[in-house]
Amino acid sequence: MKAMRAVTAVAGAVFLSLGLASAPVQAGNPVFPGWYADPEAAVFDNTYWIFPTTSAAYEDQTVFDAFSSKDLVNWTKHPGVLTNAAVPWAKKAMWAPAVVENKGKYYFFFGANDIQSDEEFGGIGVAVADKPEGPYRDLIGKPLVGKFHNGAQPIDQFVFKDDDGTWYMIYGGWKHANIVKLKDDFTAVVPMADGTLFKEITPAPEYVEGSLMFKRNGKYYYMWSEGGWTGPDYAVAYAIGDAPTGPFKRIGKILQQDDKIARGAGHHSVIHTPDDSWYIVYHRRPLGDNTRDHRVTSIEHMTFDAQGHILPVKITHEGVKAHPLP
Repeated sequence: MKAMRAVTAVAGAVFLSLGLASAPVQAGNPVFPGWYADPEAAVFDNTYWIFPTTSAAYEDQTVFDAFSSKDLVNWTKHPGVLTNAAVPWAKKAMWAPAVVENKGKYYFFFGANDIQSDEEFGGIGVAVADKPEGPYRDLIGKPLVGKFHNGAQPIDQFVFKDDDGTWYMIYGGWKHANIVKLKDDFTAVVPMADGTLFKEITPAPEYVEGSLMFKRNGKYYYMWSEGGWTGPDYAVAYAIGDAPTGPFKRIGKILQQDDKIARGAGHHSVIHTPDDSWYIVYHRRPLGDNTRDHRVTSIEHMTFDAQGHILPVKITHEGVKAHPLP
């Protein structure tokens, strides 16, 4: 059994003593200690999971940890769920997990090597395991996407299953985003109905990286990060469309820094619970800390207005209240 370390987020939690009932426990932000970025959030078997990037120098980004929780407040660390020892072609810059369950297996998509041209070896890989906490092993022995297409650097992938059972992967850096259709076993990219393999769906000129997609009330919401990842303008914006391939209309920013709370809020994921609560999981930078790789993972509520627009998210120190899954 893989060793696990329980991590309880106590910042922001309030308790009443003298025999009185306790106030609702809140997670506090960041939700667990350590330098972690690009968090992928998921729900598997009535358990919340977060799979973040280890925020460190590129050469040291060779290990992924995971965190699980029953209530969004108390988190258990699962160290080393995927390492480059299991992916011989990945040498550095293992980034931005996307993790899904498919037919009883768990698939962990990741970027590796930060390739700058088609002359370098790396890109988006995929690993597989029998449990969310791994251990994961390389699935195909090479990158699933290892070249630039439509100008998109092969990084920051998100995997999305549509209502008809089709699996898509949306990815891209360098201000370009592509969507691809995945083979059912995730071993290859397959043509779409029109024969296209790599379809560019860059949602807006402001797009930089960190794609995410979900469907709500028949509409496709495409979210991404814009601005510089080390700067104060890093933020999350979104667009809405009628199909996963677009076209998309940019609505605006919904998550950004608050100079009284934290800087550089961005590169997020979303949790939707069975009781229709929505959460945004993202990274940010502590105030007064200018070290490039000092990023931490936080959670806030995400809400919608009557028209289906995402309301601006207020970043907080308190985080969210405990929310056990049914």
